[in-house]
Amino acid sequence: MPNIKAAVKWTRASEKRRLRNAAVKTKLKTLFKKASAPKADDSAVTVAMSALDKAAARGIIHKNAANRKKSRLAKRVRSKIPA
Repeated sequence: MPNIKAAVKWTRASEKRRLRNAAVKTKLKTLFKKASAPKADDSAVTVAMSALDKAAARGIIHKNAANRKKSRLAKRVRSKIPA
């Protein structure tokens, strides 16, 4: 248990953030899988990309990580579509 009174609040706040961040990361994985599915439409891809951008803006994932995931998603979508 923390000795400093404020540290108790820091502990509570960091636990809330951890849970919220975990929920967002799980949602990102789900959206990525839905957008990568063979029968996914363009709206699923748009929603996934938007969610990645929002997570990066909020600091839940790093900006470069979001860009990397968006790039990989775009690559998968392109490979599904016959040329």
